[in-house]
Amino acid sequence: MKNVVILESPAKVKTIEKYLGKDFIALSSYGHVRDLLSKDGSVRPDEEFAMTWQVDERSEKHINAIVKALKGADNLYLATDPDREGEAISWHLQQILEEKGVLKNLNFQRISFNSLTKDAVLYALAHPREIDQQLVEAYLARLSLDYLVGFTLSPVLWRKLPGSRSAGRVQSVSLRLVVERESEIEAFKSQEYWSIEVEFLTTDKKTFKARLTHLDGKKLDKFSLPSEKDAREAERKINAGTYSVTSIEKKRVQRHPRPPFTTSTLQQEASRKLGFSPKKTMQLAQKLYEGMSVGGEATGLITYMRTDSTQVEPSAVASCRQAIEKIYGANYVPKDARHYKTKAKNAQEAHEAIRPTELTRKPHDVEKHVERDLFRLYELIWKRMMASQMASAEVDQTTVDIGSGTKDVGLRATGSILVFDGFLTLYRESLDEDQVEEEENKLLPPLQANEVLKKQQVLPEQHFTQPPPRYTEASLIKKMEELGIGRPSTWASTVQVLQDRKYVKKDNKVLIPEDRGRIVTAFLLNYFRPYVEYDFTAHLEEQLDEISNGDLFWKDVLRQFWTPFHQATDEAKNLKIQEVLEQLQKDLDHVLFHPTEDGKDPHICPTCGIGQLGLRLSRFGAFIGCSTYPECKYTRPLFPNEEGEYEAQEEPFDRLLGTDPASGLAISVKRGPYGFYVQFGETTSKKVKPKRASLPKEANPETLTFEEALALGALPREVGIDPETKELITAAIGRFGPYVKIGSMFVSLKKTDDVMTVDLDRALELIALKKAAPPRQGRFKKATPEKKAGVKKKTATKKVAVKKTKAK
Repeated sequence: MKNVVILESPAKVKTIEKYLGKDFIALSSYGHVRDLLSKDGSVRPDEEFAMTWQVDERSEKHINAIVKALKGADNLYLATDPDREGEAISWHLQQILEEKGVLKNLNFQRISFNSLTKDAVLYALAHPREIDQQLVEAYLARLSLDYLVGFTLSPVLWRKLPGSRSAGRVQSVSLRLVVERESEIEAFKSQEYWSIEVEFLTTDKKTFKARLTHLDGKKLDKFSLPSEKDAREAERKINAGTYSVTSIEKKRVQRHPRPPFTTSTLQQEASRKLGFSPKKTMQLAQKLYEGMSVGGEATGLITYMRTDSTQVEPSAVASCRQAIEKIYGANYVPKDARHYKTKAKNAQEAHEAIRPTELTRKPHDVEKHVERDLFRLYELIWKRMMASQMASAEVDQTTVDIGSGTKDVGLRATGSILVFDGFLTLYRESLDEDQVEEEENKLLPPLQANEVLKKQQVLPEQHFTQPPPRYTEASLIKKMEELGIGRPSTWASTVQVLQDRKYVKKDNKVLIPEDRGRIVTAFLLNYFRPYVEYDFTAHLEEQLDEISNGDLFWKDVLRQFWTPFHQATDEAKNLKIQEVLEQLQKDLDHVLFHPTEDGKDPHICPTCGIGQLGLRLSRFGAFIGCSTYPECKYTRPLFPNEEGEYEAQEEPFDRLLGTDPASGLAISVKRGPYGFYVQFGETTSKKVKPKRASLPKEANPETLTFEEALALGALPREVGIDPETKELITAAIGRFGPYVKIGSMFVSLKKTDDVMTVDLDRALELIALKKAAPPRQGRFKKATPEKKAGVKKKTATKKVAVKKTKAK
């Protein structure tokens, strides 16, 4: 009997082949095998949301390999990932293979497993199922929504806001979070306040500090002492009193461990503890899931890494508790196993939490078999899972209240001591910037009720309130999860897209909105407000989940969204650019033009003193310019830098180096929207552009030599011939940096590689790494109309009424 198993990645194929018998052939689909045709009209609302699909050239090769393997086969098992995207890949494969007529007389089944271990794979083979059509419908709905928003809203942005990039359904809402946080920071007014501590001496000559909590018989809050004058007056009253202990309260409290990781919490903690970006964390987690050789055996090291569930299967919990007792002792195992419930909005409990597949496989057992970053992430996951089933830590807390003879002044001292470390012996969760860690060992000297204390010194301290911190990649994902925006499979890519499209920039780990991002957000809030509301986006995610559960029909959800959205975009198309600029300037005026120290109108041009400053747009983005242009050429960026100063706008850069001896053309260094480049000759028409070569990042346009420019102009250079395919390999520099190219494949060079000297061996190494990695979607050559999925129509139980509103 011949059996064929299809997985998503070649790495999984290598792992699963070790578990299957000789009757099995395992192949990879290399991710998605088809997608919507990348042009307008691929989702057609007027035709019941019919879709046009495209198969890329590389996927066609993999599909042909699958078709070839199915000749003479008895069983086909589709073993793609156990989530919405994995179900979609299996559905696409089924559709394509049915079109090719290769599923006749073939037993076709779907299997899934949450971990790539022998037991999990064999269990899945013994319990096959059909494709979950409801999950497929949820995928189709999400894909259609994202496509319709992108291909409908993005052209409006391009026409009304030159220099803008595309807009996305989840991306736009995430951008709004970053922009609004920046606005909160800019609007923040720091407030002064004071606190007072008093150092006391006990009868045993031991010192400790207590903070002022009551004054004149009234309890103080944070701002009860708003100035130094108030603090000094309080100090005077404190100095006038005599003090004794009025009460002592002791209690034992427990600190409980956190649940095992979900996608979101793993990305957050890996960012805080390891300094990994969400994108890197997911890439490493994918490798740990897909499996690698440990001790001569290929196996998956962790369970599936895209999940919002904190549940763990009972056998894994039991294994964890056994491992804890063996390693740490019976007192570190709680009486009952811990069971966690996910608190995230719209969470789906279909999967397990992220955990090691074998809890007995300790980090040091893995360390010598994997690269350092993989080991560090595995260690983090192992510790978190183990800690989640360990006993609580126990802390003895002591609270001492101190009163004055007149009872006008009250103070409090607190102390704590860790009496049992419990899970803390293994794992402590890191905190975000705006969180304060509790002290576990802050000792107080022995004290007795009514004990007289000797005042040593009064310590007033000045404070200022701080603005809310900017989002990091991890804290933005945390906020998105709290609001129910997006899903585990999309969070990391959404945050990355905001940076790739220059809507936000990452500076010292925090996300700062670019001018372009602020302008786009203001535009969307004015003309498409319902679609960037947090509740609306979260409700749409809820509807997608209801489609997955079979409670809503996917096309009903699309209709409810599309009708008002299409009307809003049609209205926006009629807007004049000047009308849009005036509205955006009105909305942003308070942050674009701050009051001047001398009281003059901040809108008056500082250069000519006549023109009015206003919002202007160019193909490179927005800026502030003078109304008397071209007579006055004053410009400045929209927003000041960290020091509150406006940096000078970039001046045109054009440095002549000499004349090319071969062509007689002038060679010069210029600046463009994507950086510096070398140009040969001058632009004579829009249709015929002179030869250009990008400068490497490390090159200095001020000191670049004539010879270096000639070398750049000689790119692409021939590196050598691939000994296997006999194809020519070349090296060059593109918009996204230096690369080597073979056939139609482009492979980026690493920071340590030099495009001018990279040799054939290194090029072949980079190409092999690229081929081994899951491919990105490339250009597509085939387009096929949507096939009916044979889905019985369901009736929607929930409707969304969306009205177009404008920001006030």
